[in-house]
Amino acid sequence: MLVAAAVCPCPPLLVPAVAAGAAPELEPLRAACREAVGELLGSAAELIVVVGTGPRAEVWTEGGVGSFQRYGVELAARLPLGGPGGTELTPSLTVGAWLLEQAGAAVPTHACAVPTDTGPQRLLGLGKGLADLADRVGLLVMGDGSACRSVKAPGYLDERAEGYDAAVSAALGAADTAALAALDPDLAGELMAEGRAPWQVLAGAAEGTGLNARLRYDAAPYGVGYFVASWR
Repeated sequence: MLVAAAVCPCPPLLVPAVAAGAAPELEPLRAACREAVGELLGSAAELIVVVGTGPRAEVWTEGGVGSFQRYGVELAARLPLGGPGGTELTPSLTVGAWLLEQAGAAVPTHACAVPTDTGPQRLLGLGKGLADLADRVGLLVMGDGSACRSVKAPGYLDERAEGYDAAVSAALGAADTAALAALDPDLAGELMAEGRAPWQVLAGAAEGTGLNARLRYDAAPYGVGYFVASWR
């Protein structure tokens, strides 16, 4: 059963060594992530599952390691208490593993990657399955909002992006599983909102649990929507 979740964005710039000179700019975001992950670890979850995007559906149950070398930094992150097995973690899961490492997590941890074009019903079903993996399951859900909030954003400016992110923010801040489940995958793709798939996994896992939510961060530095939320 799902007992808690932390929702965080997954830009590699969360890692100060990757951000370098721009590191101070995202310190409020890092602080919000630390608080959300800390609350997740304080939930007494028996198992934590990190959910993010990847080129194919994949699950890590025997450990996994991700590298920041692609960003020019000799740094790696390992799933807490994971064994040496498992293929390399995807970028979003690597950031999640790094957040857990920074928090000193000592809880058995799995990871799950979903392609960004996965249909909502499949994601909702996956979430239900993850919630049944243990009596007390926690999710660390990694995903960004739209990447079209300004002319300097990766996807340039799209007038629909602000409204889309506002709807996501409201849903995450109210633990509104129905609103998350209803997110349009086509619109998400057009707005480069890669968090849509992981958020719908969360919606499936949390349906009927009655969890409460707290939105810790909602901003769009660099023209990309970033949200941090805690569900308990």
